[in-house]
Amino acid sequence: MIERIIRYSIQHKLVVGLGVLLLIALGVRAMMRLPVDAVPDITNNQVQVITIAPTLATLEVEQFVSYPIEQALSNLPEVHELRSISRFGV
Repeated sequence: MIERIIRYSIQHKLVVGLGVLLLIALGVRAMMRLPVDAVPDITNNQVQVITIAPTLATLEVEQFVSYPIEQALSNLPEVHELRSISRFGV
């Protein structure tokens, strides 16, 4: 397989050369079209909600506190990811 590619490349130098030039031209064109920003926006906006419910068990905190908060936050615009952890003794 490799021998056939090498043999074809040697016999058809013009085709291979034009293909290489085409790839270089496409690469330069793609590079020129990339947006460049001096100070790109790399902020990662996060909101952390900590609730304390000393009389509730972990399952109850999840059912009565965490889940309603998750539902309310999931309806906000531009929320891409939502995670919650319910722990005892936090």
